[in-house]
Amino acid sequence: MAPNFKNYVSIIMQCIAGLVLIDPAFAQSKSKYTVAAYVWPSQHNEELSQKVLWPDGEGEWEIIKKGTPRFEGHYQPKLPLWGYEKDDDPKVYERWIDAATSHGVNTFIFDWYWFDGQPFLESSINDGFLKARNTSKMNFFVMWANHDVKRNYWNVYKYGNDTTRLWTGATDLVNFKMIVQRIIKQYFKQPNYLKIDGKPVFSIFSLKNFLQGLNGLGEAKKALAYFREETVKAGFSGLHVQLIGNGLPDEAFLKNISELGINSVTQYNWGGPHHEDYLTWGQQAMQRSQKWSTALKIPFFPNASIGWDDTPRFPQKGKKDVVHYNNSPQAFSFYLQQAKAYLDARPTQPKLITIFSWNEWVEGGYLLPDAKDGFGYLEAVKKVIFGN
Repeated sequence: MAPNFKNYVSIIMQCIAGLVLIDPAFAQSKSKYTVAAYVWPSQHNEELSQKVLWPDGEGEWEIIKKGTPRFEGHYQPKLPLWGYEKDDDPKVYERWIDAATSHGVNTFIFDWYWFDGQPFLESSINDGFLKARNTSKMNFFVMWANHDVKRNYWNVYKYGNDTTRLWTGATDLVNFKMIVQRIIKQYFKQPNYLKIDGKPVFSIFSLKNFLQGLNGLGEAKKALAYFREETVKAGFSGLHVQLIGNGLPDEAFLKNISELGINSVTQYNWGGPHHEDYLTWGQQAMQRSQKWSTALKIPFFPNASIGWDDTPRFPQKGKKDVVHYNNSPQAFSFYLQQAKAYLDARPTQPKLITIFSWNEWVEGGYLLPDAKDGFGYLEAVKKVIFGN
């Protein structure tokens, strides 16, 4: 449901004001927290993505625009305040970086893919973010999104009921070594790549696929040892390996991360089960997070998520699949405050908060301003992190 013209003008005026309240450079220096928002870099065209996924040549905007309301009051399609802009454009990133840093978000975590022996959706970082004139204001790091992709997951309109695998996230040693060299040369050596204790941070989405691709724990240990050695050779003090914790910690996961020497765990988002009520979803997520924190002997970095609505991808989904009650910037700020308090209670732990997300329009979780909430979510971050 889009606002009427009068409300829309009001939102625009609020957004313009919001951009100039805090100088970005001052914002970075003022915050003692690393506030890191995930970037889903699908909203541009690449040869491979156009060939196998989004033939219209505008990336996943093709799917996002097809969102339809499934119930009264359901906000679909999502309407970005700045339009359907391409995320491989440095001018777009210049605006994003200013908006992010002036509201307390000082780090981007890029979803990064490697399929069939080559990178996928990398242009957003290479041609957009790193070529922005103000890129030095923003830290970044990479999350290797090594999950499987079914054919109809990212474009059900193209593939229908075809659930066969388009790509597998499990990667063998030959490809892993290619990944290591590319990540070190292209990203670790960037001056604004995020480091913890002088060590570049590299996040891995799926421990299961990581182990499977490398034929088990023993070979995976050798692969990470290689990564660490190459990182040191490149001039760093070591490598900070982070894992995404999905669901709840089990004995096997905890044993594996101990054997692998993993440095930290966080979450991509709050995960399931989703609940129609945002506050209930949040409370259940806090309970899961507490179990992670208790089980781990390494730092757990809290996550704050902005809601869930992936109905544009899945036409069969309806009201029960959407987080919609109490889904507001005010409710989000409550859980972001809890994440901040978690870190404040652990003074020896780095103060990193992950946020779902910067631009997951297709999954209903984004900080970027839109026609419904304007700069509401960014203002919520600024209020929690800066206290004003």
